[in-house]
Amino acid sequence: MALEEFENEPLSERQKGMIRMRSITNYGMGAFMLLAGFFFMFPTRYTAHFIDQYDPTMIKIFAVVCWVYGAFRIYRGYKKNYFVN
Repeated sequence: MALEEFENEPLSERQKGMIRMRSITNYGMGAFMLLAGFFFMFPTRYTAHFIDQYDPTMIKIFAVVCWVYGAFRIYRGYKKNYFVN
């Protein structure tokens, strides 16, 4: 069989469930990482004393990295390219 024939096969119920589960996980982790980025970029008065112990530049860089990774996870959950080689 040629590779093109495998690409056109319908997904089984198990594969559909796996795609749904991974998509929900990616959305959840993406939202968590975005919130973590906001937590580090804009600390509240309750959390400021924990964050002020570290270099402010490194905290801001870490917050941006959290935002980028969170956006990537949300994008990956949206595209759902899990069984594509």
